[in-house]
Amino acid sequence: MKIFYGVQGTGNGHITRARIMAKELYADGHEIQFQFTGRAEDQYFDMEIFNDFQCREGLTFNTLNGKVNYLKTALQSSPLRLIKDIKSLDLSGYDLIISDFEPVTAWAAKKQNKPVLGIGHQYAFNHDIPRAGSDPIADLVMKNFAPANIGIGLHWHHFGQPILPPIIARPDRAKQTTKNKIVVYLPFEDQHEVIKYLNSFKDFQFHLYSPNPVESGYENIRCIPLSRDGFQKDLHDCEGVISNAGFELASEALYLGKKILAKPLHAQMEQISNAAALKQLGYGHTIKDMDSAAIEAWLQIPEATRINYPNSARILADWIKDGMPAMDKAFTEKVWQAVDVLKIEI
Repeated sequence: MKIFYGVQGTGNGHITRARIMAKELYADGHEIQFQFTGRAEDQYFDMEIFNDFQCREGLTFNTLNGKVNYLKTALQSSPLRLIKDIKSLDLSGYDLIISDFEPVTAWAAKKQNKPVLGIGHQYAFNHDIPRAGSDPIADLVMKNFAPANIGIGLHWHHFGQPILPPIIARPDRAKQTTKNKIVVYLPFEDQHEVIKYLNSFKDFQFHLYSPNPVESGYENIRCIPLSRDGFQKDLHDCEGVISNAGFELASEALYLGKKILAKPLHAQMEQISNAAALKQLGYGHTIKDMDSAAIEAWLQIPEATRINYPNSARILADWIKDGMPAMDKAFTEKVWQAVDVLKIEI
């Protein structure tokens, strides 16, 4: 089968999920053309699995100090370029169109009357799941950003809805963790401000990853440029993760059994909803703003949640191979029976 697979490149979580899906789809002999939008081509890294992938501008959200700026987003967007990209993308030679919340692919398919399979966390919001921070603009964006005929939503829990567990790599877990090692990934925050809030906790070692690392000046804080292998190595043996409330990193942390402190982006409905879900499920802790007292309290927590998730990518690949039958509640309930939630000491 020839597949065109569009991936939202603004956040690394979408790309991580696409890497895992690529492995399973290639294993079934599919021919795949990947397209990425949302960032400049030279800002992508570790992209070998995607072969000769395409890049287009697409759409991305402007953020400042941990908050989505809708006005700047509108002013810096290129609607004429977006329209041109949508019109120029020819999907006529493909048997299946997949969008991981990627707008150029989704809208090009819609214009060409080709059905779109949407795979991603955002499609879970088509169902009755925890939702917070909603407003008319957020609702409009979620509904129309990357429309799909079939939306396969992913989440940490089913909430009684026909959605699937996260798509994650499921590596071997560390036999032991490095005491007081904390991975920090807050790319939308001012990195100097993050350092200011962390430097007083001298008993902990913070591994602060950022697209644009700054000088730390403190022995207990390492500032590290983004690297897939380096990040995964540090995540593997750390005790906990401080991050924004993106879906993919929290999913990996839950699978590995790392305690989570999530700071959602302000004015970003998906992240605010993710934080609400983590709190409701008891899977993690949240803060609205950087807060030394809250960080200190979290650092002292001696336990974490570890969840055994099945191979959702393989489940989806088999479902595609079987002709994509209706993914009803009976189908997804069977999948969730394999999920095991544990509380562990760290």
